[in-house]
Amino acid sequence: MSVKLKRRLFTVKECDLMVEAGILKNDDRVELIAGEIIQMAPMGSRHASCLRRLDRIFNKLLYSKFIVDTQILIQLNYESEPEPDLILLQLRDDFYEERHPQPKDIFLLVEVADSTIKYDR
Repeated sequence: MSVKLKRRLFTVKECDLMVEAGILKNDDRVELIAGEIIQMAPMGSRHASCLRRLDRIFNKLLYSKFIVDTQILIQLNYESEPEPDLILLQLRDDFYEERHPQPKDIFLLVEVADSTIKYDR
């Protein structure tokens, strides 16, 4: 007889409470994807170099039209809060101080993938 293990999925709110309680730390390299807390792969030098180049290009071309940001949380829904590599956001005077960007705020999302291409897709 085989036993099916059930996974305990989490919501954004529950993860926020885990941060408040010290279970997760703000500098932990994790993302919430479809309710699962996923540890992010360490960034290699090629990945970082590519991200710096993209950041420079996008900021140079689009600085006055968008907020160009790198590796910030976005809240897709109640169970996913990924941290894409580069994102173009709608300009806001408060720079999203009250909440993380949501799908309606996003113009472009870029994920740089060299060693994690299969997962990222």
